[in-house]
Amino acid sequence: MQTFLKHLCGSVLVLISAAAGAGPAETHLEARKQWHQSIQAAYQALEQRADAYAEAAGDYCSVPNDGARREAEQAWQQAFLAWQQVRFVDFGPVEHNNLAWQFQFWPDPKNLIARKASYILKSDDLISRDLIGLSGVAVQGFPMAEYLLFDEDLNNGDNALPATRTCSLLTAVAHHIAANSSQLNRDWAGFRDHYIGTDQYRDTTVRAGMTALEILEERRLAQPMGLRGTGKRSAYAADAWRSGTSLKTMEATVRGLEAHYLPGLAVLLKEAGEQQLADRIDAQFDEVLQNFPQLHAPIIELLSEDERFRELQAFYMDIAQLNTLVNDRAAVALGVVRGFNSSDGD
Repeated sequence: MQTFLKHLCGSVLVLISAAAGAGPAETHLEARKQWHQSIQAAYQALEQRADAYAEAAGDYCSVPNDGARREAEQAWQQAFLAWQQVRFVDFGPVEHNNLAWQFQFWPDPKNLIARKASYILKSDDLISRDLIGLSGVAVQGFPMAEYLLFDEDLNNGDNALPATRTCSLLTAVAHHIAANSSQLNRDWAGFRDHYIGTDQYRDTTVRAGMTALEILEERRLAQPMGLRGTGKRSAYAADAWRSGTSLKTMEATVRGLEAHYLPGLAVLLKEAGEQQLADRIDAQFDEVLQNFPQLHAPIIELLSEDERFRELQAFYMDIAQLNTLVNDRAAVALGVVRGFNSSDGD
């Protein structure tokens, strides 16, 4: 995946060079062309990873064994990380039918995912793709699949995988994710002309990255660390805590922003006479990513051990600096007003 992103960033330089010397309107058009192309590549990767996960889940439930279980878990993680890469896109086709929420129902302070799973597993209803489609966003996405694969209480009880109904739920959810990924990829391709031809998507796309960084700092990091909300450290406030991949998902989000958001933003900043700021933001992305792979650990470990918590604090400070550069400095330079955060789960 990282090699693919490097090649993609290389192709983006061609578009950046083409924008050099152009007027504002032409530069904005080039930025939107670049963004659409790059996001399309991310959605294609999501579709491929989701298909692989659905296949792996089906293989495991057909012939359950430890090796197939590990492959299903790894395929889930790869598909989920592919979603994190493009999670920042909060407009366009992903808004249809609450697709973003279908992919990832979060935050879940009332543990609705576990309650929904318990209800379905105890009921007499036939578990099918139709049932998943009618059961609401808490059932339909990656967090439900994570619960079935990784929740300790579930997997130490009577419904532990590969129990028949649990496997049926796992595979039905996996196929729902795959179908949504395919639909999203097709719809984004069909969205191209409207997106590229509509000036307002310049600000909409800039704002999407701003929101993603704000959520990353305030909701995905500060709240579990006890810097917001109750003031107490809590791994359960993070996403993907059951699988121990909270920090991997954050890394994937940052890498996705670096690959699919930053190049277009850099085009706009250069046109606005802010090349130095664009370079600072680029360098800060690198600074953030230098925290990995040391932070590839379950967030509960990072929160409970003082030495590891200091590593998490350093990561938080790097994210906060990146957030400031984009949400304050770049937004002001481009005249983009921060909008309502529709991704907030409150």
